[in-house]
Amino acid sequence: MGPIKLAIGDMLITFMWVFISSTFGLLSSFIASAIGVQTIAWAPIVIITFIIFVFVFIFTLIGEFLGGASFNPTGNASFYAAGVGDDSLISMALRFPAQAAGAVGGALAIMEVMPDKYKHMIEGPALKVDTHTGAIAEGVLTLVITFVVLLILLRGPQNAIFKTWLLAVATVAIIMPGAAYTGPSLNPANAFGWAYVNNWHNTWDQFYVYWICPFIGAIFAAWVFRLFFPPAPAKVKKA
Repeated sequence: MGPIKLAIGDMLITFMWVFISSTFGLLSSFIASAIGVQTIAWAPIVIITFIIFVFVFIFTLIGEFLGGASFNPTGNASFYAAGVGDDSLISMALRFPAQAAGAVGGALAIMEVMPDKYKHMIEGPALKVDTHTGAIAEGVLTLVITFVVLLILLRGPQNAIFKTWLLAVATVAIIMPGAAYTGPSLNPANAFGWAYVNNWHNTWDQFYVYWICPFIGAIFAAWVFRLFFPPAPAKVKKA
């Protein structure tokens, strides 16, 4: 698929992901109340892990249907740096803005349709510490999750359901410690969408914390992965 079609697919899937994923906390609260486990300390962790598992599995199928669409720019960058995938610098230059635009649309759309009494439960990632601490936290967390994702996807189990469950568990394990720092976002496009809604998308802090450092973390993680698991050499056809 050409880079322009991929960029369009990215914009669509990022719109859907930001729209849906922003409701995970609200959905988790509803489920906990419905089954009467809201007072059990570990219940929210299990519920949110299951929610992420279900929707990551669904969005994986959607991404495949859209020809390899992705909703996370650091994912594209890490696969490129790891020497896998079909992306080029030109295709990523088209895909990243499309993902950011899709995220803006998704954030604006969910804020438009969500009843006022629930809007406080769908806030996006926010910087809760000083800028440099937040930047380090976002970079390190993105590094860790990127390495784990590459390990699961490229060297993990073949079973798609088990693989998705591992991704969900890893995501929750990273989100929990990062919540007190930056949200965390682990996705520059998602962070940009919510920054646009909150009118700080054009600030240095947003660019530094949620774009520069996550990309550094993701690319470094890919280089480390490539060091331990180098890509297979390309086969040269004999004349």
